[in-house]
Amino acid sequence: MAAYDLIVIGTGGVGSAALYQAARRGQRALGIDRFPGGHDRGSSHGQTRIIRRAYFEHPDYVPLLDRAYELWKELETAAERPLYFPVGLIEIGPRDGVLVPGVLTAAEKYRLPLERLTSDDVARRFSGFHVPDGYEALFESDAGYLLVEQCVLTYLEQAQRLGAELAIGDEVVDWRDEAGEIVVHTATATYRAPRVIVTAGAWSEGLLRSLGVRLQVVRKHLHWYRCDVERYRADRGCPAFFYEVPSGYFYGFPQIDDAGVKLAEHSGGTEVANPLADDRQPEAEDDRRVERFLREYLPGVTGRQTQHAVCFYTRSPDEHFIIDRHPHHPNVVFAAGLSGHGFKFASVLGEILVDLAVDGATASPIDFLSSRRFGNNLAV
Repeated sequence: MAAYDLIVIGTGGVGSAALYQAARRGQRALGIDRFPGGHDRGSSHGQTRIIRRAYFEHPDYVPLLDRAYELWKELETAAERPLYFPVGLIEIGPRDGVLVPGVLTAAEKYRLPLERLTSDDVARRFSGFHVPDGYEALFESDAGYLLVEQCVLTYLEQAQRLGAELAIGDEVVDWRDEAGEIVVHTATATYRAPRVIVTAGAWSEGLLRSLGVRLQVVRKHLHWYRCDVERYRADRGCPAFFYEVPSGYFYGFPQIDDAGVKLAEHSGGTEVANPLADDRQPEAEDDRRVERFLREYLPGVTGRQTQHAVCFYTRSPDEHFIIDRHPHHPNVVFAAGLSGHGFKFASVLGEILVDLAVDGATASPIDFLSSRRFGNNLAV
């Protein structure tokens, strides 16, 4: 039975960062995943992810984002290649909606730089985006995008450079506590460590069943569309974008290669019982919703799709993260229920999880993300 100081179950966005942080702290660390780094079967793929600071979902995320930005830049420095591209982010929604008031609240509380744009400002600076009457546009200049697969692969490369090991192609079946040590059983092997970090994404509920918290997995589609105009190109000043409209929340990225503009709906999604068995095929209703949004709000993008991909959201009951030590096994820590907005935090969540696993506590302000908010319904 192989023994380690720390085992990370799941090496996607957060798990790869945790493995790196563990190795950086001198832990003899092992990362286990059924798929290789940068794979397309979970939540951390699809070329790009938005990173933004004025967080409409909850202003308490902002201090975590401050640290996340620092750590992404540290990773770029270590790897000597760009991973974060500050193209900016335009956010458009009704003045009395959720998005715009939420962004303004976070920006005011933490004194974040943010521009309020009129529809004439948008027409002059970002002519590819339609602002309906009664809507407001906000621009965050240091927002942008991360290269998602490259971030994961870079973390794994740097972790291995520091001595971490990987067990790829093996499924974790279960884990159990044996007199203060955690024994992890895979389909082919058994490992032991005094500390375990669970970052299993869409497979978290099975490994964290004793928490008694429902984690809903939904299928989410990513679409790329051809552009016939240069105003949507990142190298021509086009930012990433996020809209709140009557039909839902939609987001996307400027054209960064021949595939065109990337677009997806953040709201909605089809529940998936088994992510491993999902066929990940396009859904006609999702296509219709996204293309309707395209026609109404991005008039210069054609309806000619060039690429399609599927990722999974794992939603907590309130759509906020769950970051904690296991209530029955304090040497098991976990990140779960990232609810489709977690990748930008991967760098700092990796650091936090290793703090919790090695030190038993973290200086980062995560009390609002504790599993305790769901009450005392934990299974024994």
